[in-house]
Amino acid sequence: MLSKRVILFLAALLFQAQSAFGMSIDKQIDKFFTPVSDVFSEFIFYPITIGGTSVPITILWLLAAGVVTTFYLRGISLWGFVHSIKLVTAKNPAFSENNNDEDGEVSPLQALITALSGTVGLGSIAGVAISISIGGPGAVFWIFVGALLGMTLKFCEAVLAIKYRRFNEDGSVSGGPMHYIAHGLTRKNLRWFGQPLALIFAILTIPAALGGGNMLQVNQATQQVIAVTGAQNSIFYNNAWVCGLLTAIAVGMIIMGGIKGIAKAAEKLVPLMCFLYLFLALAVILLNIPALPSTLFTILKEAFNPSAIYGGIAGVIIIGLRRSIQTNEAGAGSAPIAYAASKTKEPVSQGFIALLEPFITACVCALTAATIIITNAYKNVPQGLSGVELTSGAFSSVLSFSPYILAVVIFLFAFTTIISWAYYGQKGWTYMFGEGKKRIITYQLIFLLFTVVGSSMNLGSIINLTDASMLAMAIPNLIAVYILLPEIKSDLIEYCKKHSVALKLNKMWFKEELVLVAQTEEINTDNLSNV
Repeated sequence: MLSKRVILFLAALLFQAQSAFGMSIDKQIDKFFTPVSDVFSEFIFYPITIGGTSVPITILWLLAAGVVTTFYLRGISLWGFVHSIKLVTAKNPAFSENNNDEDGEVSPLQALITALSGTVGLGSIAGVAISISIGGPGAVFWIFVGALLGMTLKFCEAVLAIKYRRFNEDGSVSGGPMHYIAHGLTRKNLRWFGQPLALIFAILTIPAALGGGNMLQVNQATQQVIAVTGAQNSIFYNNAWVCGLLTAIAVGMIIMGGIKGIAKAAEKLVPLMCFLYLFLALAVILLNIPALPSTLFTILKEAFNPSAIYGGIAGVIIIGLRRSIQTNEAGAGSAPIAYAASKTKEPVSQGFIALLEPFITACVCALTAATIIITNAYKNVPQGLSGVELTSGAFSSVLSFSPYILAVVIFLFAFTTIISWAYYGQKGWTYMFGEGKKRIITYQLIFLLFTVVGSSMNLGSIINLTDASMLAMAIPNLIAVYILLPEIKSDLIEYCKKHSVALKLNKMWFKEELVLVAQTEEINTDNLSNV
């Protein structure tokens, strides 16, 4: 019944739009929202100068968090990777969505796929292309560095999400940074600080969901649809909002089912879209295999000795790390909202599973980067060419039929990201205004309206709004992660002891903590077996 109301609302929007004022709808939308986006992004990206290069303070904030957590947890993204794979591949009944022995709404694997659907979006296609066109091939290396640091941040976020989640009367789960900021800091006798900080995060979740998780995705998908349907001769040219409207109707039919409906859709669509993209990218790479060694050499060379046109090494690092943040969203606090719904009682176990998310995202980015560089599509990029058009051009230079398959892939990437971020924004909304069908429906209608808006906005404005809104979320989120980091480390050590996850390297690095646990519980750390 509710889904029918949403569809009727959007249909009414379609007919009303046809009688809009003389100026085209696309131009009206862009004229209204672009100034708002620009002011917001300028505030968040306030720069400081380092070595003659302007660096946004928020980029340094995220980079510092990744470095600190990685060293504090002794490089868990490296030594914990094998255990993460074992958890996902093991025949564990907890990974079944029909398992009712654990609290939660979706299986741990479904939670991972849902989080992946929110991150493996068009940032992995359009975002990487934009980074290469601005920062050169060397930016790709720093995207990977950001992903490595992001793996540790994802671990921390997922652990806290499970530990501090809350269950509603109807059995649904509410979790994420809003809850571990509020309740975690309250346990540290910082309630006066945690409560308003949690509210700030919840407020910031809304523009992030409407911008990067919604408008950017539908915008790039629309551009590809226009390209494959005749470009300037397309029926959607100057009527991009129609694509947004159709997408909004499809999204509305899924998000009405809550996290369970979103997880089921993601579970089917994410593997399909990744397979299709893998097929296209590998075909292009294999057909240009002699150029692969030189492509890898170019990436490494430009990462540390870039051409002056790309702004020097500082500029390339900044561009790469900034794009890494947009693609894997580590530290932004979005994915923990999905992980909180997982059917598990082991916070650290879900943390290990979450380690894989930035790694998989980085692999998709690698496919995009390799395709663009190996075909030399990044050289002499025409002015005004968007990110998705650059990627499409790289594919079509080798495979003439690729734009049509890529259009399907791009739509799936965009669609899965939109449905995941609809849920993220919804949880921020209900944290502020409370649970209830009317409140949720109000938010969903606003979200779907912005799907239409995003299809018509200027790309530059959407990119700025995307990065700014997600970076803004990272400020309150990482403050809480810093404060609760000793708690995370303690839980990790307990988990390693309980499940015999004690690699020699791990046991050496955590020697002092393991000895303390051994003395307290009278255990022999020498009996801790390796995985």
